[in-house]
Amino acid sequence: MIHRWSIARRLFVAHLLFMLALTAIVGTAAFVDARDQAYAEAGRRMAGVATAVADNPLVLRAADSPDPTALLQPYALKVTADAGADFITIMAPDRIRWTHPNKEEIGKPYIGSIDAALKGRAFTETTGGTLGPSVRTIVPVKDADGKVRALVAAGVTVGTVDVAVSGRLPALLVIGIALLLGGAAASWLLGRYLRRVTRGWGPEQLAQLFAYYESVLHSVREGLILVDTRGRVVMYNDQAAALLGLNPQPADDGHPGGGVPGGRGAPAPLLSELPLAVSLKDLFESGRTAHDEIHLTGSRVLVVNQEPAVGPGSASGRQRGAVFGTVATIRDRTELESMGSELETMRTLSDALRAQTHEHANRLHTIVSLLELGRGAEALDFATNDLELSQRLTDDLVSSIEEPVLGALIMGKVAEAHERGVELTLNSGGSTPFTGLAVQDLVTILGNLLDNAIDAAAEAPAPKLVELSVATANGALEITVEDSGPGIDPDVVDDVFRHGFSTKAPGPFGRGLGLALVRQAVQRLGGTMKITSPAGALFRVTLPTAPAEPEPVEPAAAEPAPLTERHP
Repeated sequence: MIHRWSIARRLFVAHLLFMLALTAIVGTAAFVDARDQAYAEAGRRMAGVATAVADNPLVLRAADSPDPTALLQPYALKVTADAGADFITIMAPDRIRWTHPNKEEIGKPYIGSIDAALKGRAFTETTGGTLGPSVRTIVPVKDADGKVRALVAAGVTVGTVDVAVSGRLPALLVIGIALLLGGAAASWLLGRYLRRVTRGWGPEQLAQLFAYYESVLHSVREGLILVDTRGRVVMYNDQAAALLGLNPQPADDGHPGGGVPGGRGAPAPLLSELPLAVSLKDLFESGRTAHDEIHLTGSRVLVVNQEPAVGPGSASGRQRGAVFGTVATIRDRTELESMGSELETMRTLSDALRAQTHEHANRLHTIVSLLELGRGAEALDFATNDLELSQRLTDDLVSSIEEPVLGALIMGKVAEAHERGVELTLNSGGSTPFTGLAVQDLVTILGNLLDNAIDAAAEAPAPKLVELSVATANGALEITVEDSGPGIDPDVVDDVFRHGFSTKAPGPFGRGLGLALVRQAVQRLGGTMKITSPAGALFRVTLPTAPAEPEPVEPAAAEPAPLTERHP
């Protein structure tokens, strides 16, 4: 039954029992202390009364008289009544009483200890007597020579002291009840707070829920990062660590995975302390809502969604809960963009084939028309010239670009440029190797640079020119793309490679991703890129290439040395 209780109920019951025990202990201690103080106060009061009686010269005169009781009994009864004592007994050094509240006890031995008083010291004790247990003080009466001539005992019964203690019980009871009520109220308030923050769940339920969340955190294939309102990273899983280039944090079971950054007991790191891309850091720090935003890192294209982490609101739903921070999910779109680049290449080739089909249809109609008109020689010359032009372009590409995929890409871009009225020329100092460079990255670089150059040249006045130069020098591949377009404003040169920046009109799928992907591919290949604007725009990309492996050479058969080099 108890294991079904919530943390709030368990804490309330435990705290209430603790307050009951504490109230009982404190009340008992207060009662004992009050009783001890009452007894001590009674002893001090009786010591004052006994001392005052012993200092009265009447006691010494009565001790020398033949009948001390006649002189001292009225005096003792009066002082007893005035001082609020239960008895004042004046006795001889041999314990014989001279005075007593009960006349029948006069002349009988005193019950109690008098040894210390006979030695000249006053002392207080609690002991039984003829009136019952009492708190009494015995004081010696000395003459001028210091000899003890009599003893004075003043006391109050224990019942009288207990009555005084009982008078303090209401105050002690009020204090105990106030302590109990205050503790119960504190327990109730604390339980109410815990019930709100734990939603009425017990520790077993919370442990089970945490196990489920931990499993989800490890199993999801999306990156997950949690940031609080102070800009500290509360948690991220292993997929987020891989996508963002962070160190995987140990989970609670000690294995790598989703966990609290810094480990248990260590403060969570700030976003500014993590090696995040600037755009991602700005997004996480802002805490704004984001849906399918594209962000680029050094080697990845990421899609990020971010929502605020809001606590439970009011039961009516009118009041929103407190915001604890943000939750961001991260998906990797790098492979999708790579496939998109390949698809774009295929689309370019398809457009090129369509353009060539259209051109060949036009030329074939021209040739047929010339033949129908009986001008066979002119038709033959037209067909021969067209064939030589196409073959020359093909031979130039094949001899310049060893990679067939890039050659096909450039041929498609040439056809596309021709269809848009742009002349695309290729300059190469011979066969260009692409050793150690990923073809997908080269397609991304060349495709996006040529697309932008063709767009810029197509919108510019004649002549509409795009020049592509590919050369190898000093172990590096240099790609230069220059167009006759309007060029690039020097003030925005640093922004052209930023994701989202574009000088074109907004498109249906957004703008500003192509050059950002170019920069990412160049960085991935360890290259550099420069932008100048001599007339139009000129992009120069330098990529380091791996040295080409020498082709294996079969060893030649050993030949006999010439006769002139032979030795006898």
